[in-house]
Amino acid sequence: MLPDKDGPGVGGRQSSPEGEDLSVSLFREYLRLKTVHPDPDYDAALRFLDRIAEELDLPMRKIEVCPGRVVAIMTWEGKNLTLKSVLLNSHTDVVPVYQEHWKYDAFSAFKDAEGNIYARGTQDMKCVTIQYIQAVRRLKAEGRKLMRTVHLMFVPDEEVGGHKGMESFVKNPEFQKLNIGFALDEGLANPGEAFTVFYGERNPWWITIHCPGSPGHGSRFVENTAAEKLRHVMNSFLDFREKEKQRLNTSECFTLGDVTTVNMTMVKGGVAYNVIPAEMDVSFDLRIPPTVNLQEFERQIKEWCKEAGEDVTYEFAQKHMNQNMTSTEENDPWWSAFSAACKAMNVTLEKEIFPAATDSRFIRAVGIPAIGFSPMNRTPILLHDHNEFLNEKVFLKGISVFERLISALASVPAFPDEA
Repeated sequence: MLPDKDGPGVGGRQSSPEGEDLSVSLFREYLRLKTVHPDPDYDAALRFLDRIAEELDLPMRKIEVCPGRVVAIMTWEGKNLTLKSVLLNSHTDVVPVYQEHWKYDAFSAFKDAEGNIYARGTQDMKCVTIQYIQAVRRLKAEGRKLMRTVHLMFVPDEEVGGHKGMESFVKNPEFQKLNIGFALDEGLANPGEAFTVFYGERNPWWITIHCPGSPGHGSRFVENTAAEKLRHVMNSFLDFREKEKQRLNTSECFTLGDVTTVNMTMVKGGVAYNVIPAEMDVSFDLRIPPTVNLQEFERQIKEWCKEAGEDVTYEFAQKHMNQNMTSTEENDPWWSAFSAACKAMNVTLEKEIFPAATDSRFIRAVGIPAIGFSPMNRTPILLHDHNEFLNEKVFLKGISVFERLISALASVPAFPDEA
């Protein structure tokens, strides 16, 4: 057998004695690390990444952005250090599992006869982390030297909001020093033949409406009760929810990211069966597309509260206001390089607004264009779900996709302000 260009240790195209591609073996090893909330083993992930950096002969910096929360960055320097760099971002943490609902141990990375690998993080997003690494490994093994610097960044705490991860790090001077011009981050699987790319995100608003009212005995018709106000608020929000659902279901061109989702998630109030409560609260999870006027939308919420009765107030537990979207116009050099590389591979792209939230929102908020992209087609969307899996062939194809994309993005010609 000829020497494999991916190197002797862990390759993108080499097979282990058991006949498994070594990139798949590396992926499965990473999946077995229990970086799961509420107590992720980040130290295990950092030890793993230290080893990878050594194999790739890349320097790795570690920045503790919050106590116990470390961002790790491997840097592959380009030929022209004055040009803006390309960021390959991924998060190391995964969401909890309900093991009783899984076919296999969620951290065993079991592979079935069809090549489906079952583990928490197969789709979200340990696949992308290893695909970045193996794509860079291949490019380096080919002796390639790219024009722009490429940073591989591994961040904690994305799954719990990113407050001690990317949200903090974008404000850190070390982030500015990276001189990033364009970023790739996570996307979603696509059950069809195409690959989905995400150029923006909906803003999450978590809101609680507080309804005070007249208390009294449960045997009486008391006026101005908290429950009556609560009902009015609930009806206003849920009627709006129904309208948005209809918009999604009746439009052929809309996806979930194009409409506002409204979900009632918590109701609080009452102390006893026979006591009319003096106050009741209801909470909603709202996800608002970047095309919606946020000031007008909040005015609508104020109006619903006013209509519900006197002294009805609201407060936000979370209120994101950034509406930056990344250009997908063909005259944009970054998008042009991305889409041209995909066309060269006969990859069909479907452009969407991301329906939930990722670390991309913090990157876009500081003015850096970012695309969410996980090359997983022919794959059901199972992030955060029971029996999350990814097929090894789809995973391996993704390495080749990133190999072309990284090369194309790091070769985008100098902009006038970079010359």
